Amino acid sequence: MGKQQGLLFGLATLLLVVLATFYFTHDWLPPLKSDREGIDSALGATLAVTGAVFILTNLLLAYFSWRYQDRPGAQAAYWHDDPRLEWTWTLVTAGIMAIFLFGALNLWAKVQQAPPPGAFMVEVTGQQFRWVVRYPGPDGIFGRTDAKLASGDNERAYIGLDPKDPNGADDIVLLNHVYLPQGRPVAVRLRSTDVIHSFFLPNFRVKQDAMPGMMVVTTFTPKASGDFELACAELCGLGHYKMRGEVHVVPPAELEAAVRKAAAE
Repeated sequence: MGKQQGLLFGLATLLLVVLATFYFTHDWLPPLKSDREGIDSALGATLAVTGAVFILTNLLLAYFSWRYQDRPGAQAAYWHDDPRLEWTWTLVTAGIMAIFLFGALNLWAKVQQAPPPGAFMVEVTGQQFRWVVRYPGPDGIFGRTDAKLASGDNERAYIGLDPKDPNGADDIVLLNHVYLPQGRPVAVRLRSTDVIHSFFLPNFRVKQDAMPGMMVVTTFTPKASGDFELACAELCGLGHYKMRGEVHVVPPAELEAAVRKAAAE
């Protein structure tokens, strides 16, 4: 590689990485509408460090290709390894990875923390190929469900809601529409009646698997009102592409009326 080629290689690498980073960070993530700012910060820090290492590595590659290029009469040189240099880059890399690891563990602990007192409760059950959304009603208690009672008759029967349980008489069940209060912590109880699904809200940075036979709770606080996408991020069968819904964030004072209106439609 000639001098000019090495220079062009280095400049092209730098230009491509800068452009890719700009477009990647500018349009990759939808606007954040929840209290999970830590996820965006972690992604930004990871991208900054790995991007800087990538640029530096390629610039060094271009420099060494130019600096030690073949020349008429040149002889190959040989030298032994340098343990201090190898220990240095190994420990530096391990230190950076350790910082990322402990940061990720701390972020995971915050994301998975127990719902705060007074959190708004809603249950979402993944089924091929729909989201069954249940609210506990005025009594604040979810009715009992039994897989043996599940059928395809109606929304309440999809999840096997026991008609003999008085706590479930006022439960409200919707399909593919989740109504949440703005500015209030929300605890979503996730279930699945068949295969693994993944409850994915891109605007809220929420992605939690719904596991058959398990109850998983994920907590977040919607920060802005509006309508947002609900998707399944786990391949769950031939109709996976149809498993979509909407999340509607409304002012707390309007939530009950919005849920009842949706149930009546």
